[in-house]
Amino acid sequence: MKRDFVSIDDLGDDEVRELFRVASEMAPRLREWSHLCPGRILASLFYEPSTRTRLSFESAMSRLGGGVISAPDMRTSSAAKGETLADTVRVVGGSYADIIALRHPAEGSARIAARYADVPVVNAGDGSHEHPTQTLCDLYSLYAEKGRIEGLDVVLCGDLRFSRTVHSFAYALARFGANVALIAHRGFEMPEYVLRRLRDRYRHEPQRLEAEEFGSLASRADAVYFTPQNPHQLSLFTESAVASVAKFDALYVTRPQNERPGAEEREGPYPRIDRGSLSGRFRDTFVMHPLPRMNEIAYDLDQDPRSLYFKQAARGVPVRMALLAFLLGVLELRASPPRPETVGEVVRGRDGGRCPNATCITNVESRYLESEFRVERRAPLRATCALCESVIEVAFVGCSSTRVYHREGSGDVRRIKAEHLVLFDSEDRAKRAGFSAAAR
Repeated sequence: MKRDFVSIDDLGDDEVRELFRVASEMAPRLREWSHLCPGRILASLFYEPSTRTRLSFESAMSRLGGGVISAPDMRTSSAAKGETLADTVRVVGGSYADIIALRHPAEGSARIAARYADVPVVNAGDGSHEHPTQTLCDLYSLYAEKGRIEGLDVVLCGDLRFSRTVHSFAYALARFGANVALIAHRGFEMPEYVLRRLRDRYRHEPQRLEAEEFGSLASRADAVYFTPQNPHQLSLFTESAVASVAKFDALYVTRPQNERPGAEEREGPYPRIDRGSLSGRFRDTFVMHPLPRMNEIAYDLDQDPRSLYFKQAARGVPVRMALLAFLLGVLELRASPPRPETVGEVVRGRDGGRCPNATCITNVESRYLESEFRVERRAPLRATCALCESVIEVAFVGCSSTRVYHREGSGDVRRIKAEHLVLFDSEDRAKRAGFSAAAR
């Protein structure tokens, strides 16, 4: 069975640790692994600009002894003629390539590509959703510098709304036992679906406290700390815990994602980190950044031993070498895969509404894709897009068998089988779809 790497959750904890072990073996002798993948071909399909991610994938495959076919600007490919992502990956994953690295501006695109491609698909960034291979590099950098992840105190700073690297990194830090705090540019806080995923899967309950805890570093921002909703293995930030932190281990900075729709809403100066920022509890803090940077990290930090961002970029090669070899089946890890997700019922869009996120792949390529909703609970009903994780507003629920709709919250909704559920955001949409109101 092929393995895809679309989300950081597609690897089990022990698999991640094993990949780090292999990457550590590969890193000092990058030229000595060309015997692993001779004759294998990587296709790098990039619908968005990239330097480090694309080149590190291609370098990793070349160092493994394989070949690379590259489409660094899909605007000049058949996509410009209207070819769908599904058709592209079916063709490329035929006789062209043995594995695909995909970057795409639509959230959920990597999951769709993995569904249609016959070869493994690696998510190199899907819109503002996730960037799991960058997360592996970031997590590996922390591990290489500190020797552990558990118990580290990490601050995520900047545009947390649109930064896919921050989203994936937050999930991984929570999984591996780090303590996480967030400093967002005002109005660009972590999306609700990220907070909900952290809360539901890792039992984090977000609590908003004062940004002044971080002094001048957060003078233009709000701060969010995670506190436990239920007993949990992590020692998470509470108000008293923040006061007791003598120093932070890492500060992860991300640039303003100006290319994303909605980024024009950003107001005021963006947080900027320089040597003067690294004082007090930040005096021994490593500064991390997925790059490229704009003006959020001063150049006077480049020679500072606390700066890790160029090391992060370099470490992307051995980490991706280990990952590619694993997904291609030439590297066996002494670890078990993650358990399949069983959270909620998946409902197809059918007659109902579409995902409200305009950049969800189901809206970008609506010719052949239905919306897919995950009903996480029935009472009260809570649904999210199964691909981009956006929250779905549900006002009425229909049954495709009876063609009758009910107001959300009605006891009748609980009795509708999952395969017959149809979700509507308004009564008018239910009527236009040919459904009748339930008898009162």
